[in-house]
Amino acid sequence: MIIQSLLDTDLYKFTMMQVVLHHFPGARVEYRFKCRNPGVDLAQFANEIRDEIRQLCQLQFKEPELQYLRSMRFIKSDFVDFLGLFRLNEKYIDIVPKSSGELEISIKGPWLYTILFEIPVLAIVNEVYLRNTQKQPDLGEGRRRLETKIGQLQAEGLSDLKIADYGTRRRFAKDWHEEVLRTLTSRLGPVTVPPQSGVKTAQFAGTSNVLFAMKLGLIPLGTMAHEYLQACQALGPRLRDSQIFGFESWAREYRGDLGIALSDVYGMSAFLRDFDLYFCKLFDGARHDSGDPFQWGERMLAHYVAKRVDPLTKTLIFSDGLTVPRTIELYRQFRGRCQLAFGIGTNLTNDLGYEPLQIVIKMIRCNDQPVAKLSDTPSKNMCDDEKYLAYLRQVFEIEQPPVTSSTLQKS
Repeated sequence: MIIQSLLDTDLYKFTMMQVVLHHFPGARVEYRFKCRNPGVDLAQFANEIRDEIRQLCQLQFKEPELQYLRSMRFIKSDFVDFLGLFRLNEKYIDIVPKSSGELEISIKGPWLYTILFEIPVLAIVNEVYLRNTQKQPDLGEGRRRLETKIGQLQAEGLSDLKIADYGTRRRFAKDWHEEVLRTLTSRLGPVTVPPQSGVKTAQFAGTSNVLFAMKLGLIPLGTMAHEYLQACQALGPRLRDSQIFGFESWAREYRGDLGIALSDVYGMSAFLRDFDLYFCKLFDGARHDSGDPFQWGERMLAHYVAKRVDPLTKTLIFSDGLTVPRTIELYRQFRGRCQLAFGIGTNLTNDLGYEPLQIVIKMIRCNDQPVAKLSDTPSKNMCDDEKYLAYLRQVFEIEQPPVTSSTLQKS
């Protein structure tokens, strides 16, 4: 069994789920799966994936897991009580193999009862595919590559560079994920800098995976994902104000905790128009997840300066397809100008020499209305209603991206 605990998911699933319970308990949603790798035959593994999901739907939270969640100051008691009764229901997920080799996975039902499907289902698809296609994985190569990354991070002048693991959804396997985390904790864990100061710091900041955070004594990390702000398109009072509505609802729920805003649901320009002085002061920082990260960082810092907010008091989080060399480049450009954090996913947990699957599960409807994101990387958009996409661009004053062969292939 691949998933053995409902905690084996990303923290932001729980932080969003708590908002859903308290603010949108009646919302209905639909998610859809997509594999962006051309020519990959996932359909042949449909029955195996179904079996894993069937077992996933038998899981319930154990008392120590509930107590761990209860220990987080931003998780509220009534939410933990709700999770004590919670189970995923197989009736909300449908898996259809296609003759083309594609695998259709759709999730449809109450948001509160479907939100926890995404991460474990993606992890299941990944691991089922890889254990069938790489029956004798080259773990030695994975360990060599991990050692190279650690060596790069330990280079002179990088002691303040902190990375986190964001790799649950696309990991090679659960056991390999744990080995990577244990290695990073051991090699990049707390050290005294400088040796005589008594001040301890760590380059490995934590993980988005709640189960491994609990098991290994790591810091669990995460705030919100795209689906939250997408759903606000259907849940807010007016489409143009949906991003503002989402941020304000979040702030009402967490009262200063979890203050990192996601910036690319409508693109950076639309984000900056809505991220006014109030939000600049209210939120601790922002997270990058599409488009050029160097340009994004410069625009974000310039925006803070224009609003007369000291960038040194704010955190920029980079999390879009990072590698360690790319992380080091970003660190060198922005260090000393703001607080920095880096979330590395696939390149940490699925780098053994094989091409990883580029798979996603995205929300496409809420309350029977289309929802979408218009990120700064057009190939990341996912919506089956072109009229709604055009309307969304008009409302948020976003130019239609040029159509290229690569855009058509990726989308």
